Amino acid sequence: MAQTFRELREVIEHESLTWQPLSDRSDTDRVVQKSLGGDIKGLQKAEAVPSIDFKETLGVGTNPRLAIRRLERGFVRREALEERFRKSELMRLGYGDLAESLQRDALPEGGAAASVDWRNRWGTNFITTVRDQNPCNACWAFAGVALVESMVRIEDSLWTRLSEGDVHRGIGAQCADYGNIGNVSNFFANSGFADPGCFPWATNTPPYTPTPDRNGRTVRGPAFQWVGTVQEAKDWIDTVGPLITWLEVYNDFFGYGSGVYRRSTAPSNTQAGTHFMLVIGYSDALQAWLCKNSWGTDWGMSGFCWVAYGDSGIDRYAKAGVRNVNPDPWTKRRLHNGNLYESGNGAMNRNLEVMGAGKGRVQHRWREGGPPWTWGVGKSFGTDAAVCPTFTGTTFNRNMELVYLTTASRLHHWWGPGGGTGPWNDGGVFGPTDCRGIPGFVQGDYGAPGNFEVVVLVGGGQLQHVWRDGAGWHNGVKFGTGLAYSGATLVQGTYGTPHGNLECVAVRSNGTMQHFWRHEPTLTWNTGIVFGAGVATSPVMIQGQYGMLNESGPHGNFELCVAVGGQVQHWWRWNGGDAQWRHSATFGHDVAAVAGMCEGQWGMNLEVIVLRRDGQLQHYWRDGAGWHEGPVIGPA
Repeated sequence: MAQTFRELREVIEHESLTWQPLSDRSDTDRVVQKSLGGDIKGLQKAEAVPSIDFKETLGVGTNPRLAIRRLERGFVRREALEERFRKSELMRLGYGDLAESLQRDALPEGGAAASVDWRNRWGTNFITTVRDQNPCNACWAFAGVALVESMVRIEDSLWTRLSEGDVHRGIGAQCADYGNIGNVSNFFANSGFADPGCFPWATNTPPYTPTPDRNGRTVRGPAFQWVGTVQEAKDWIDTVGPLITWLEVYNDFFGYGSGVYRRSTAPSNTQAGTHFMLVIGYSDALQAWLCKNSWGTDWGMSGFCWVAYGDSGIDRYAKAGVRNVNPDPWTKRRLHNGNLYESGNGAMNRNLEVMGAGKGRVQHRWREGGPPWTWGVGKSFGTDAAVCPTFTGTTFNRNMELVYLTTASRLHHWWGPGGGTGPWNDGGVFGPTDCRGIPGFVQGDYGAPGNFEVVVLVGGGQLQHVWRDGAGWHNGVKFGTGLAYSGATLVQGTYGTPHGNLECVAVRSNGTMQHFWRHEPTLTWNTGIVFGAGVATSPVMIQGQYGMLNESGPHGNFELCVAVGGQVQHWWRWNGGDAQWRHSATFGHDVAAVAGMCEGQWGMNLEVIVLRRDGQLQHYWRDGAGWHEGPVIGPA
């Protein structure tokens, strides 16, 4: 076969093939082979896989746009969709255009879309960045991780970064070893996939030593599902998401640059091995699958390629997909603050969990992540809570943990199992003896499990940093001056490396808000922008994923809500742009304080819990149509 790009171009021209080699390679550049790794062990011939009854298999799902697509395809009943997504709820979620579909007469059953590209579906990207497996034969690990990452984005509106190394070494493979998707599927179902901070990808096959908190930082889900025929693969990609595929790799494929790949039939074009990739779309006009490869962005179309239907054995074996993935607390750690947390509990893995406080007691409440959207009452505990707690999920076995200001001006820590049913365990009183405000509380990435970090207002109008490692709680430095209120605004953001900066906002005695951040290389606190006016309550802040194009960035925006004059002001900072704070909206009534906020898995909606002047907790949310008033949950 061709050894140089000139020879490859001559072969392509001679056979009138429908693709071109890499355009930035000169004629004298040699075509370099890449690593493969696709073992056929465990694969089944496409025709041998039982047919999928999509009407029985799929259900409505969690993505409203996919739910409508399944309705259009005849895979779900209108009644089931209306039960899950009533018109008012579709409007609530910002899908007013989809709600109109429910007003029409019964939709005829349609066929698969003529083309799908999950990099741009409904104007949104759902595919994580291309990575490079070389020099290891680890395509199977990379394809498995790419599949799960995409499904977290599709089903849960979250960007996540998972580790191919966790899968590769967790299964016990060496760099040179081929692998099969059956083993990847079993590993995911039994152990989940962890993030690179737990165990990174490496080409020198180090011992498999994930961090001790791996259980709390793994995306979980069921075993992969096999999809046989070409038509069913299109149906799956159209109504569920991407699929892992196997194919034979011939030597000319290493030089692919663009177009629809069909292998050269020249006798010299011999098979180099077998490979797994992720199918992220298809085009009937091109008669080809759109694939995400794992050879880096300097191969193909920035790491992607078109492969003709049936070419190189791509449709010989069944493809693999997955549904109903459950993101971990570590993935969501920046997306919530205050007394509100979206957990992985419930039938849809997205319950809202709320902690209130009244007469010294902490009261847990929760809402199932689907109709009828009612709030349940959980356990109560504690006797000394002065304010609503600051609440989070952690990598300590997926525990829920909270910290609150006590009636004796101290801080109190409690924790319970991730299921939220209790029992709630007393973690003890700690911190300064002159605490004056609502604490910010997060789990950071120092150590594993990561340290707990707290920032709280203390006497003298300053903030004090308090942290916990394996040796217990430590009172750290004080910073800032002339401050009147602290709040649940502490986040470990995406700025800074290798550790993200700690960021928080406090209210000054003159009613303005002051942004602070800690420079991680020097561990020094710095003052940022002053913004707002007339504030006399505690703010709540998160770092969301608005503005992110993929899991690598740009930085997601800071989102902040604070009560001013009985209403809620929403502020945001454009972290991917000029880093300036902007006041975007004012909403609500009879609001005493904002207690919690999260960016939820329902289409990245912002969800807010407020404390009303009558002592009740109330829910508000923001979708594409703006802010909406929700139900009164109950007494704080």
